[in-house]
Amino acid sequence: MKKTFYVTTPIYYPNDVPHLGHAYTTIAADVLARWNKLHGNEVFFLTGTDEHGKKLANTAEKAGKKPKEFIDELIPEFKSAWKKLNIEYDRFIRTTDKDHEKIVQQILQKCYDSGDIYKGEYEGLYCVACEAYYTEKDAPDLICPIHEKPLEKLKEESYFFRLSKYQDFLLDLYKKNPDFISPKNRRKEITNRVKEELRDFSISRTSFDWGIPLPFDKKHIAFVWFDALLNYYSATQSSEKLKKFWPADVHIIGKDIIWFHTVYWPAMLKSAGLSLPKKVFAHGWWTINSKKMGKSAGNALKIDQLISIAGADSARYFLLREASFGDDGNFSEEMLIERHNNELANKLGNLISRVSTLAEKYSLQEKKGVALLPEKLKIQIGEHMENLEFDKALHIIIKFIDQTNEYLQDKKPWETHDSNVLYESANAIKDIAILLWPFMPETSERISKTFNFNISLEQLNAPLKISKIKKSEILFKKI
Repeated sequence: MKKTFYVTTPIYYPNDVPHLGHAYTTIAADVLARWNKLHGNEVFFLTGTDEHGKKLANTAEKAGKKPKEFIDELIPEFKSAWKKLNIEYDRFIRTTDKDHEKIVQQILQKCYDSGDIYKGEYEGLYCVACEAYYTEKDAPDLICPIHEKPLEKLKEESYFFRLSKYQDFLLDLYKKNPDFISPKNRRKEITNRVKEELRDFSISRTSFDWGIPLPFDKKHIAFVWFDALLNYYSATQSSEKLKKFWPADVHIIGKDIIWFHTVYWPAMLKSAGLSLPKKVFAHGWWTINSKKMGKSAGNALKIDQLISIAGADSARYFLLREASFGDDGNFSEEMLIERHNNELANKLGNLISRVSTLAEKYSLQEKKGVALLPEKLKIQIGEHMENLEFDKALHIIIKFIDQTNEYLQDKKPWETHDSNVLYESANAIKDIAILLWPFMPETSERISKTFNFNISLEQLNAPLKISKIKKSEILFKKI
């Protein structure tokens, strides 16, 4: 039986074209999806867009368009960006999709029937950009802590979800499932906040109409977070074939939305009688040249700009190699170029070039009992991938590339013409390319064509078959 693996990105606000921040999360999800495909698992990888709410209604109005018309024009930008970055998702969900809207109404009705939704009046400080309310304790200067913009005072009739009822349930969940909130430093922060106070939250709006109507009161539309979070579940209910993937193995998100995903989301699912996801992993933010990245700062790096520096694979490699996935990272063009030139061109590119050139000149000879990639390294890489420690997995692979280069330098097959040494080196290249495939699919596939092997776990665990090898084209041009 194949194991199933279900990974999601958050669904992104399509109020502008995607940038580095969107790319980082989506590349990480793609790497995990590919890693699981490599291991023969049946994978469902979901991404998409969050299309309701006041923020988008306002943005569309400023552009002189209706919300749906405005969003429809931006969706191709997201799909095009993911194609350029070699992202292979299984579904691109939109919260305006009819099957999603239907599921949202069904879940709202379930929570209402279970007594977890009641009518009241809400008055509070609201950030349109976050689509969230803040207390004066969270924002004592009445400025949004995320977007650094003044908060609005809102008062309106609203339906509420009884989040306070789920305090003990949530604390028990975190205790019994320590990986549910990852990495662990985020767990402590959320646990302390839940222990301190858990307030019911408003789940409907009447001040605008761009959203999904509540099934039990059509004058109200669903609060955007109640709508958006349910995309992860609704995507698996669109066919019988997909139902086996729920619950998600991991939701990959940015640290700014961890509260909604680790507090609101499990409470909503529990209320509706649904299974809970296994893990929510919140990664850090990127600064650009040590300055906070953002649309308002005018330094949000667009996908085309990112790829233009050194190509899609080098960008994918840099983002997951430069910083630990749970921590913040700093991006600069110079740093990307340095890793591209040093680790990819000098180390990997030079290795491929030397071995393929010599293998074309002097035929390979299979050596019995050839030293494959040590089993302990494969286990270590697997453990790092399981924990989303992408930088550590890449560190081991780069170290193995260094060892292969040192082996070549020591044995000097260009002088000895030793085909055994060439075979061992070509076999190491096979292992390197297969392990790098989730991170750098295009590069790995080019290497596999040169050395005539398939990208698969079977090939990783088997010796390279002898075949005619031709000199490789240059994989990484130095910048």
